[in-house]
Amino acid sequence: MPTESSRSQRVPDAATLAWIALLAMAVLIYALGLGGQYNPSNGDELVYTHIARLTAASDHWLPLVSELDHMRNTKPPLLFWQAMVAGDWGQHWNMTALRLPSLLYTLLITGAVAWTTRRMTGSTRSACIAACLYLAFFCTYRFGRTYLTSAPETFWFGLPMFWLLRQREGTDANRPAVAASIGWPSHIAFGLALGLGLAYKSFALIAPAAATLWCAQLLSGPTLKWRVVLQFTLKVGLSAVLALGIFALWFVLDPDPTAVWREFVIGENAGKLSNAQGYWHTALLGGGFSIWAQLLGYVQNAGLLAFVVLGWMVLGLRTRFRSTDTTQSVQRVILLTWLAVWLIVFTLPSQRSARYLIPAMPALAILLALEWQRIARAWFLLTLLLCGILIAGLGRIAWAAHELGIGSGLELGLTLLTVAAGLTLVLAGLFKPAWTRTCSVAAGLAVFACFSLSTAPLNGADGLYGNDVTAQLRQARIAVPNGFNGQFERFEFLLPSNRFIPYDSDERASASAGAADLQRLLSTHDAVIWLQSSPQELAPPCAPNCRVLGSRWEVKGRHQSGEINWGNVWYPQYWLFRREWLLAATGAPR
Repeated sequence: MPTESSRSQRVPDAATLAWIALLAMAVLIYALGLGGQYNPSNGDELVYTHIARLTAASDHWLPLVSELDHMRNTKPPLLFWQAMVAGDWGQHWNMTALRLPSLLYTLLITGAVAWTTRRMTGSTRSACIAACLYLAFFCTYRFGRTYLTSAPETFWFGLPMFWLLRQREGTDANRPAVAASIGWPSHIAFGLALGLGLAYKSFALIAPAAATLWCAQLLSGPTLKWRVVLQFTLKVGLSAVLALGIFALWFVLDPDPTAVWREFVIGENAGKLSNAQGYWHTALLGGGFSIWAQLLGYVQNAGLLAFVVLGWMVLGLRTRFRSTDTTQSVQRVILLTWLAVWLIVFTLPSQRSARYLIPAMPALAILLALEWQRIARAWFLLTLLLCGILIAGLGRIAWAAHELGIGSGLELGLTLLTVAAGLTLVLAGLFKPAWTRTCSVAAGLAVFACFSLSTAPLNGADGLYGNDVTAQLRQARIAVPNGFNGQFERFEFLLPSNRFIPYDSDERASASAGAADLQRLLSTHDAVIWLQSSPQELAPPCAPNCRVLGSRWEVKGRHQSGEINWGNVWYPQYWLFRREWLLAATGAPR
């Protein structure tokens, strides 16, 4: 019979239960508002959506189809095929369906992070901490649940590393044969996984992915004899060749391989190795594109946990990651190599971005969890203060939106309740030292929840065109504003079954020039989408010589210099929200 002590070991303590509950809450937050219009994302999401939609409409897997100049073969086809299948070839074309695969990939990565940490530490609590940290990274929230490539590529590139961490369990100086323990069949499987990652993003990523696998095996082994180095090199080389072979299938299957070479290989990839300002000028003085900015890429990707990552770095410099536990030391070498190689490789191109380091973020989550209690409390206090400011700001935005008539009282109440819970977590973490670390992660996730809830009303009646409006327009030519690449594609989800013709909207134009542009658009299109230029503009400039078919509220994404200042920052109704009108000429048929 099990003893009392063995039963107590199987029952999680209160702290572990709290982290399990927090992890479950994080998963729900990620699912909340998945199809929302204003989820943190990248502007290119709609470009990819556009290409996937038109390719699905062609009833062929290849070639990729686009109406955008020089934006067709921008990514390998697997990304677009994923959307085509998820959207049932256009039959269920909505953002929730298109984004769901990314969310599933993210949850699989989260599970791998938790599983690896659990095996390394034997602690369920540490496993939950690592998983929550991964989901609390802003880069995960931004790129791990929208229709982009970061989640799939992170999963496939991470699989060999998670397997290597598993194989290195129990490594010590008495097991020299471990250097050759990962055989050829495993490296064939690694090649298949890496190949699928390349098929989502780019063949160029074989450089950091293969280099990471090669370096991690060498540095985590007990010896660096030339035979071992040669063996690892041949095995990883096989993985790389197989991966590139999978990517090369694009050229075999595409009816126009010349266009793939010209648009993707030369235009999309080779172009990132050159810069008009000169390589060294950009590398050393390029501001956000400099090597110095890239060195802080992991801090930037952490977002709200940036101070915690900085604290971990300071701890690492002080201790040099020494540990008396041999197993964890070997696995730490693998994790640190994972971070270092991706960082080093992506300081080399002239175009640098913290986003390129996202495939190494699972390693950072695990390392943070391993050193969780050793990171100084002051770094978590800074995180709590930052979260408190953002939570309060989001609450104010929700209140201002309600004053404009956006959303119901119930929606506002739910948002404010979440704001109150988030601020309570902040205060608890500030004044209760034992809760500081847990509350810092919980508060960060609360920021994500407040953001989703504050924008939720714009995914309802106030931010959409009603069925009576959409019923009036079928196969109509509608002029729509387009301030960024592919932004006109968003109207495919607002006014489906129409033809959208983008026009450049100049928000700095005078009122008379804007009115003249609107009259010109009305005379040449069946309908026009027109944006409110200022809070004082209560009606479209064509009134009363046009018909308003419908209107909705929109969040203004880009602002002119000086538009937001200390005098109006507390009044987001003046700079964040604006009306969007759907207009038709007076004599146009109803």
